[in-house]
Amino acid sequence: MDPARLKKIPVFADLSDEEIGHITSLAAEVSVPEGKELVREGDYSYDVLAIEEGTARVERDGRHLADLGPGDVVGEMGVLERSQRNATVIATSPMLLVTLTSWDIRRLGKTAPKAVEHLRDVVANRKDQA
Repeated sequence: MDPARLKKIPVFADLSDEEIGHITSLAAEVSVPEGKELVREGDYSYDVLAIEEGTARVERDGRHLADLGPGDVVGEMGVLERSQRNATVIATSPMLLVTLTSWDIRRLGKTAPKAVEHLRDVVANRKDQA
């Protein structure tokens, strides 16, 4: 994965080149078609998805909560808090995602703690808005 592409995703934008290097060594790139369920409410959370391209819809109990697009992150709350997914996310267009597993996130806590701290801030902000 090209580090310059990661820098365009807000959750990674302020990280050092060294921290970005740690992430690129762990991150995977995944393409998904429109209509694909990215995460399901109630499932356990094993990965974090950062949207590089495309759009998605967030639902809870079948109700539309939000629309997501490039730069948004999904799954960080469940991974960081080791909890079940609190919403379903469905691709509303073809998407390109950057993924990190919960194991990758634990490793980043040692090699790129600023990245993990930023994810924790995203979680705190979402909780404040809920």
